[in-house]
Amino acid sequence: MQSTPKIAVIGGGSWATAIVKMLTATDKVVGWWVRDNSQVGHIKRHHHNPRYLRSVELPIDRIEISSDLNKIVTAADYLIFAVPSAFLKDALANLKVDLKDKVVVSAIKGIVPDDNLIVGEFFNEVYNVPIGQIAVITGPCHAEEVGMERLSYLTIASQNSDHAQFVASALECDYIKAKISDDIYGTEYGAVLKNIYALAAGVFHGLGYGDNFQAVLVSNAIREMKRFIKAVHPIKRNINGSAYLGDLLVTAYSQFSRNRTFGNMIGKGYTAKSAMLEMNMVAEGYYAAKLIKEVKTQHNIRMPISNAVYKILYEGKSPKKVMAALAQKLN
Repeated sequence: MQSTPKIAVIGGGSWATAIVKMLTATDKVVGWWVRDNSQVGHIKRHHHNPRYLRSVELPIDRIEISSDLNKIVTAADYLIFAVPSAFLKDALANLKVDLKDKVVVSAIKGIVPDDNLIVGEFFNEVYNVPIGQIAVITGPCHAEEVGMERLSYLTIASQNSDHAQFVASALECDYIKAKISDDIYGTEYGAVLKNIYALAAGVFHGLGYGDNFQAVLVSNAIREMKRFIKAVHPIKRNINGSAYLGDLLVTAYSQFSRNRTFGNMIGKGYTAKSAMLEMNMVAEGYYAAKLIKEVKTQHNIRMPISNAVYKILYEGKSPKKVMAALAQKLN
């Protein structure tokens, strides 16, 4: 690895754009892979992403952007992946570079479909990246607020504290604070689960439930998250920390939360397909609900909120009836 390791971001969406903005805020040169060559050309010419965070001006003189994945990956030591989990395998389809010597950083808050793995496990099992070379970026942090340079906080988790600290230091700037953790599994599963709970919060909102009830829902959600994470990776952690409860709160309540927005549309009568088409963005909670159900069944974990979301999305059950029954189980 180079004396000054080089970072590259993989993905062309809002979160990838926000990460590029953070990294270049302190004069670092960053690699950036964007699949669409026309999008690459626009960013080079006009210094902003034409599809996401369009108001954010990017310092193109510090960005080495390309639609050639192998070129970007070859030149980098640290790879920050920020593509939707449902599209990760497709994005990597043409990769010819060995990842075993790279530090892979997941900024993806989802589970890889079909493989039923969180992203860190996917890179470890499929691409043979050692666990010590894997890190996870979690919030609470929405891309839109990064774009507006509002003070935000990140947690970087890795079993290798040097890797975690390097990524944290690279992302920190005037409006970003970052701390490190060694709970790579807990933070990643927490980031997956909070999207399901935000989706549930949106469904309830769409059905007309108020703020008093939403507080009860989130209180139950953090307890459900604790049960799940403790079962799949039982180490000492503070579930009330910002990487867990904090990320859940912002995703469940924020106007920028696509999972809450998606759930709200479901509560108002949209089908899952029509909601996604109208949003034109991926709601990770949709995919997570199916995959978490399979994982939790293996561990026999009580998860009424996740079960309710699954029934609505995958069994075609009435949101009104399912959520009314769920509401009776909460306390």
